[in-house]
Amino acid sequence: MINNFHIAVGSKNPVKIASATAGFQAMFPDKSFSAEGFDVASGVSDQPMTSQETRQGATNRAHALKELCPSADFFVGIEGGIETINETLFASAWIVVIDRNGTSTLGRSGAFPLPPSVKRLVDSGVELGHANDQVFKEHNSKQQGGAVASLTGGVITRHSLYEHAMALALATFKHPELFSN
Repeated sequence: MINNFHIAVGSKNPVKIASATAGFQAMFPDKSFSAEGFDVASGVSDQPMTSQETRQGATNRAHALKELCPSADFFVGIEGGIETINETLFASAWIVVIDRNGTSTLGRSGAFPLPPSVKRLVDSGVELGHANDQVFKEHNSKQQGGAVASLTGGVITRHSLYEHAMALALATFKHPELFSN
């Protein structure tokens, strides 16, 4: 029998909603999922500048959804952010998934370096998506392939980066016996 689960995603960004759905479907192919995006505050700056701030934003989004959409089965916070390591700016994302029972798990995407021209713009206060659009002469890339697609020629997209991070986060739910105390 196929179970239909409802996923609340803490963003209306179509890339984040599609990535969450694809991650669940890949990890649980015998189940059915529907996802809906909601505008919820991250509680962090518009452009998280550290891994810790990025993770906190994802956590805040997931917890806000639990209050806003109590009938959902899963609450997903996805937050993209940046951090400087040895003078190089890296981008990555944290994902927090909470189930209706309150079990919470984390996943993180791969991190990738950003060009110095993007770093200069970000350092001057420009949000990464807008900086990427300026450098690569694109429009609204954060709701499409993102900086990672611009840099890899589409080999890796924001969707695929987030989908892998979702699968990593969902390992806890796929193998609960391995993660119980």
